[in-house]
Amino acid sequence: MKGIRFVLAVGLCGLVSAFAPAGAQDGEFEFWPGAQYDASVPAMWDVLGHQPGERISWHRELIQYMKALAEAVPDQVRVFEYARSWEGRELIYVAVSSRENIVRLEEIGAGMRELSDPRKTSARRADELIAELPAPLWLSYGVHGDESSSPDAALLSAYHLVASRNDPVVREILDNTIVFIVPTQNPDGRDRFVHHFEITEGLQPDSSRLAAEHNQPWPGGRTNHYYFDLNRDWVSLSQPEIRGQVAALRKWLPLIFVDLHEMGGNSTYFFTPEAVPYNPHLVQYQKDSLELIGRNNARWFDTFGFDYFVRDVFDSFYPGYGASWPAYYGSLAMTYEQASTGGLVFHRDDGTDLHFRDAVRHHFVSSISTAETVARNREKFLRDFYGYGVTAIEEGRQGPIREYILPAEGDTSAVQKLVGILVEAGVEVKRARQAFSAGGREYGPGTFVISLDQPAKRLARVMLDTDVPMAEEFLEEQERRRQKKLEDQIYDVTAWSLPLMFNVSCIPHEGTTRGEFDLVGPARILPGELEGPESKVACLVPWGTAAAGRLLAGALREGLKVWTTDKPFRKGDRPYPAGTLIFKMHENDGDLTRSLEALATSSGADVFCVDDSWVDEGVNFGSGHVVKIHPPRIALAWDRPARAYSAGATRFILERQFGYPVTPIRTRRLARADLSRFQVLILPPTWSGGYMSELGEAGAKRLRDWIEHGGTLITLGNATSYVASEAAGLLAIDQEERAKKDEEDKPDRKKDTKTAQKDRVAGKLLASKEAFEEIIQAEEELPDSMPGVLVTAEVDTEHWLGAGAAESVHVLVSGREIYTPLTLDKGVNVARYKGADDLLASGYLWAENREQLAYKPFLVVQPQGRGFVIAFTADPTVRAYLDGLNVLLLNAIFRGAAHAGPAR
Repeated sequence: MKGIRFVLAVGLCGLVSAFAPAGAQDGEFEFWPGAQYDASVPAMWDVLGHQPGERISWHRELIQYMKALAEAVPDQVRVFEYARSWEGRELIYVAVSSRENIVRLEEIGAGMRELSDPRKTSARRADELIAELPAPLWLSYGVHGDESSSPDAALLSAYHLVASRNDPVVREILDNTIVFIVPTQNPDGRDRFVHHFEITEGLQPDSSRLAAEHNQPWPGGRTNHYYFDLNRDWVSLSQPEIRGQVAALRKWLPLIFVDLHEMGGNSTYFFTPEAVPYNPHLVQYQKDSLELIGRNNARWFDTFGFDYFVRDVFDSFYPGYGASWPAYYGSLAMTYEQASTGGLVFHRDDGTDLHFRDAVRHHFVSSISTAETVARNREKFLRDFYGYGVTAIEEGRQGPIREYILPAEGDTSAVQKLVGILVEAGVEVKRARQAFSAGGREYGPGTFVISLDQPAKRLARVMLDTDVPMAEEFLEEQERRRQKKLEDQIYDVTAWSLPLMFNVSCIPHEGTTRGEFDLVGPARILPGELEGPESKVACLVPWGTAAAGRLLAGALREGLKVWTTDKPFRKGDRPYPAGTLIFKMHENDGDLTRSLEALATSSGADVFCVDDSWVDEGVNFGSGHVVKIHPPRIALAWDRPARAYSAGATRFILERQFGYPVTPIRTRRLARADLSRFQVLILPPTWSGGYMSELGEAGAKRLRDWIEHGGTLITLGNATSYVASEAAGLLAIDQEERAKKDEEDKPDRKKDTKTAQKDRVAGKLLASKEAFEEIIQAEEELPDSMPGVLVTAEVDTEHWLGAGAAESVHVLVSGREIYTPLTLDKGVNVARYKGADDLLASGYLWAENREQLAYKPFLVVQPQGRGFVIAFTADPTVRAYLDGLNVLLLNAIFRGAAHAGPAR
């Protein structure tokens, strides 16, 4: 069989079938001209009933075809399941290579793991491994579900490698590499997109961008079930699709990782090398080798006449992309971006049509080209990989920081989760068996130590460092652009330090600790314990940890009756913070201790049962400062204008991290819905337009009535602008415009008056460039958009909304929203940002933003009737990153509802 043909399908009377390839002409469309294929190997048409690029394949079809290949050619293709999506769909990767390589696949994986650790593998042994190992590479397609062309290109790539005959390029690839293919990283989003496309498709593909098939309804197919952008999850590893892929990467340690994407339809094709800034923890050979791969891609694209570009966008600074994270175990990681058709055909601004088959072909060619580069540079890439570990260990031994120490203090459940993430990612972590001293400080047993004397040194640094700097020349260029009101070139966040986001201590140590330590496993939750099971009075759970939040959610779901204290107390030698949960024996039916013991085991929280209610200091269990927590019913605004990412992250945190159900309600229904069954309503951030477009003043009035009758309204991020607006009138704060410096000696444009001649103003002399720069500034404008930085806020822990929280927390701020403080006659500013000199914790923040954000509120609460409006001026749920803010979020929900006064 010659070529992969795209054959025109013709129906009765010569009419073009609805299943015909978009824009195909009579004859053949060859994806790789001149290729010859073994007819015994099943092609897509044989298995799925359509040619490559003719239809957009469903997830089940991707799996079906890959398994058909493995069944037909089992000695060259193996299929592995690595995870299940939230909706239960199978995620697989496929290993493709020569018969000789596939038969010893496990041996090759073991060899790669051996090569990765120079502490155990000598240079001589490394030479032996390099001489015999094929070079594994990883092609990962479709992390965004509505980027449709790459998964179909995955099928084509696998077929081409298995079925090609008499092709020296393919032979070289099979002999010298193991090609791992992930056909789609996001099956839930993929099927959501394909479903939308098929229900809007008409007689023939429509190229108009106004056509329904090119305009997805909320939330679109980009994200997974909980609306996460999976291409931002590689730092926190919160979603099963990425956690499973990381585990697979740690097994095989591919030398090359390619993440294949789509971008705007008017673009062409992007491949490596990436744009600046590069992360400073990348090493020089990685940057140089990216160009090696890019040049070979360019050679093939020139051969076939494909347009492309490099370097313009898509930087390598943030380590949380699929195209970044693998670099920190020593791989080369890169992104490829194809112009999207958003369906089967897309009409471009230049008057041409881009067809789905062309998009598939471009990804297919870049996949084969990359595999060819790896095959031809097998020994170089293997040797560089071994050298990566050698230099990482040397730097760890000789650098100014030799270790990181994580004390088991504060929110110890957050510390444990952080350690679990590090171990899952491949970082070695030790736990102290006994107390030890380091750097003039004493640490207790259970303290964690991360030595940088390990191959994962750079991964540990990039995840744990307080700050990762961008190149000075890059920052100077961003400041220059900002002065000219040009968009900055910062692609994503500039801060992601896990200790800061989890609000736990991570102490750099210049020396090497001495003591007895054990390597720890990847557990994120360790079982809690119940002390004093024979108690006849009460059981207490100290508040302020994620573990206590999980226990509270579980207890409420089981129907246990629970109280919480607004004030701290001490009983014996054990202090209990404000927010502590109190389970009274006489108020709970059944075997309370058995229920709490099970909850302690699953949640990680410790439970202390007491024989009497006498306290030695602070409030008693029957005090007016102790309130009952009823199980609140939580509603969440769902659908436009809510930002899908944020709505999904909020629901994920509550449902999957804490185990408490949420009711999503279509936003437009909130304007007229009866909310009396709900105690809490959460408004996530929006993209643009805000909630006024859906709720309006009538919706605000309905919300006001609900709040006054005991509802708790919680706004996140820029959703606060709706409740703070004059039209809604639900919160007495205001969004600020950009602060102006002293106006003295500046041109007063307000004195300009129109002359008798229409559209003219009085003349003015500009004496300097500075005067010109000043007069062209807008009179009223919002602050410059902040590019994703971590800042510090101080918490009023004496208020019930701050109960159990740390005295200071870290907030990820981005965008333009800065709000005025709430006056004392209206409510309380429970958390406010620090002063300008102490504000920035990590990342790069414009100087003007730093000054204006200082002392402004992060968390406010305003009573209204028997209920509350609680506003977070920045989103505490963003990407489920900010575990250090979860106590405040849980306080707003559970303690807010407890302090409100609805009729139950």
